[in-house]
Amino acid sequence: MPYREWETFGERIEKISGKFSENPAVITDDYTMSYRELYDKVMKVAYGLYRLGIRRGDKVSLWMQNLPEWVVCWWAIPMLGAILVPVDHWYRTVEAEHIIGHSDSTAIITYETMGKWRFADMINEVRDKTKLKHIIVAGKNPEEDVDKVGGMSFDQLMKLGKDWDKDEEFKKELKKVTPDDVSLILYTSGTTGVPKGVMLSQHQIIKNAYDQGENMKINDKDRLLVPVPFTHCFGCVMSITLMANFGGAVVPLIVFNERDALEKVERHRCTAIHGTPTMFLRELRVLRTDKYDTSSLRTGIMAGAPCPEDLMRATLEEMGANLCITYGLTEASPGITMTSLDDTIEDRVKTVGKPLPDIEVKIVDENGNEVPRGQVGEIICRGYNVMKGYYKMPEKTAETIRDGWLYSGDLGIMDERGYVIFKGRKKELVIVGGFNVYPLDLEQYLRGFEKIQDVAIVGVPDEDLGEVVAAAVIPRDGVKLDPVEVVDYCYGKIASAKVPRYVHITDSFPVSGRGKVQKFRLVEELKSLIEQGKLKKITPSALNSS
Repeated sequence: MPYREWETFGERIEKISGKFSENPAVITDDYTMSYRELYDKVMKVAYGLYRLGIRRGDKVSLWMQNLPEWVVCWWAIPMLGAILVPVDHWYRTVEAEHIIGHSDSTAIITYETMGKWRFADMINEVRDKTKLKHIIVAGKNPEEDVDKVGGMSFDQLMKLGKDWDKDEEFKKELKKVTPDDVSLILYTSGTTGVPKGVMLSQHQIIKNAYDQGENMKINDKDRLLVPVPFTHCFGCVMSITLMANFGGAVVPLIVFNERDALEKVERHRCTAIHGTPTMFLRELRVLRTDKYDTSSLRTGIMAGAPCPEDLMRATLEEMGANLCITYGLTEASPGITMTSLDDTIEDRVKTVGKPLPDIEVKIVDENGNEVPRGQVGEIICRGYNVMKGYYKMPEKTAETIRDGWLYSGDLGIMDERGYVIFKGRKKELVIVGGFNVYPLDLEQYLRGFEKIQDVAIVGVPDEDLGEVVAAAVIPRDGVKLDPVEVVDYCYGKIASAKVPRYVHITDSFPVSGRGKVQKFRLVEELKSLIEQGKLKKITPSALNSS
C-alpha cells in the first residue's frame, strides 16, 4: 500500500486496517486476528493506557514472547505518543531491572506464567528499584499473576478503553503525536558492554520497514513466518511493521524450533520466511531428512549475522525462497543496505546490496576520510534512518554519530557499482603480526571443507605475534574431524597469517537470545582452554614431515 511520507503509527494502522479490514494480521495455530480486530484492540489498549495516566513521552515496557498481544501493543503504545521499551523474553531479573529502570518505564505489559517464563515473579523482584506504577498481565488465565503483582489483566485494560470513541480529549491527545516522536527505545544486546537504549522515531521505523517490503515485492496476500524475536528490530520493524505496511500477515513462533518453523510454513502456506543464518542452517538440516512442503515460499530476509554463500544458495535451491540480505544495525532503524530479488545470484551471496532509498553510505578510514572503491574501511551512513540517539547517554551518542553520519563499527568495501561487501565487525578484526585477518573471509573459506558444518573465527593473544587465529568448528553430523585436518585444509592455500593456530572442535557456539554468535564469550572460552593446556597450538602436517 502506498506510503505517505511522515505518517504516525496511528495514521498508518488506521489506513491499513480500513483498506484490509478482513485480511489476517496475525496467524497462530489456534487464532487468526484480522486487521479490523487488530485496530479495535489497538484503540482499546491505547485508551486504557490513557485512562491509567500514560501520556505522550511516557515509557511502557513490554515483556512477553512473540504473541498476538505483542503486535497489539506495538501499535497501541506509539499511537498514544508513548514509547515502547521491549524486554527480551529470555532475560532474567538483572537484565530486566536495568532496562525497565534505565528507561524510566512507569508501566509494563507482560504475560502469565508459562513453564519457565515467570515474568510476574521477576517483576516483583525488581519493581521497587524502578519507577513502575502499572503492571498489566496478558494471557488466558492471568488472575494468579495479576494478584501476585497487584496489577490488572490485559482484558481489564481493554475494558477500561472500550469507549475510546466517546472521549474527545483522548482524540485531541492522539492528534498531538508527530511522526518525529520517539516511538521505541530498543536496548542493544550488550555484547561489548552495558546495553544502550536506541531511540527510534515513528517515521524512521515505518519508512525503513516500507522500503524493505517494497524491495521484496510484498503484498496483502503474503504471509511471513517470523522465527526471530519481536524484541529485536528484525522482528518488530522488519516483520510486524513491514507486513502491516502492505496488509500482509505475520505467523510468529513463540520461540524458535526448526521443525515447528517448517510445520507452520506448510500449515499456513507462508510465502515469506525470515531468519538468521543459524536458523536457516537448522531448517535445511531437517528438510534434508524429513518431508515438509515449502513450495509456497517465494522470499524472505536473512540477516542478524554474516550470511554464508553456500547457505544462501541452499535456501533458494532446497527451500525455494529467493531471500534478500539486509545489512544494518539497531541504530539505523535498522536497514542500511539490501539486496534485491532481481540481483544476480553472485550479488545476492557475495554482497549485502545497495543503500536503501534516501540513505547515503560511505566507506571511510580511521580519520573519517572516504577510501577509494574496492578498499576496506568502516561503513558509515547518513539519512532519515540515523537514530535519535542513545537514551540518557549523550557522550556515547556523540561517539557514534558525527556530523550527521552514523559510524557502524563494521568493516566493508564498496565496489564500483555501489554494492557493499560486508567484511565483519571492526572489533573482531584479528591482527596477526601486523597482518589484517578478516574472520568472515576465513569462515567462508573453511565452510568449503566438506567435514565442517559451521565455524567461528576469533583472535587469541600470542606472545610473538600479538594475536593469532583460533577456529571453533562444528563438524557435520556423524563426521570425525581431527583439528590438524582444519589446519592442513588452510596451509599453503591461503596466507600464513590466516591459518588457524588453534582449532577447537565443538558441537555449539555461545549465542545470544537473538541468534548471534557471541564472539566475546567464545574468546574467553578459548583463552581459558589455552591457559589450562587443554587447547594447544597446531603445526601443519607438511611442516611436521619436513
